[in-house]
Amino acid sequence: MKDNLILIGMPGAGKSTIGVILAKTLAMDFVDSDLVICKETGRTLQDILDKEGQDAFLKLENQIVSRLNPTRTVVATGGSVPMEPEAMAHLKELGTVIYLKVGLEELRKRLGNIKTRGIAFGPGETLDTLYAYRVPIYESWAELTIEADPNRNDIENMVDQIVERLKAL
Repeated sequence: MKDNLILIGMPGAGKSTIGVILAKTLAMDFVDSDLVICKETGRTLQDILDKEGQDAFLKLENQIVSRLNPTRTVVATGGSVPMEPEAMAHLKELGTVIYLKVGLEELRKRLGNIKTRGIAFGPGETLDTLYAYRVPIYESWAELTIEADPNRNDIENMVDQIVERLKAL
């Protein structure tokens, strides 16, 4: 196992929730890249997106994530981080990339009002188009994929699966 664990997936996939429990289970630190952006800028993700737009947000996210240098840490990434090759290549050097896979219908239930959640949407994009675009990118970065749908897998079981599958790497 590499020193860090990098969680990727759609917004609402459970990266932060599972990440905290995984970090406790493995006696590791936990970092949420969205919270790092908020702390460094003093702003919410939605405020940055509303006032500066998606391109500026993605550039800022790429810069901040590319500077992360954690040790023995579970890193929950923002859903758009894997769209940024520089940031993801950096994270992949630092740790094992784990994709938390959730179906589109389950995401619809979890996300509610997606226009206020700080999700990087392009003009005319919907959750459906975002999902179709991002899933192959998440899959391309993933070293492990975990089914993160609570109808099939509870959080404790997901954490146990991650721990067991990491032993095989």
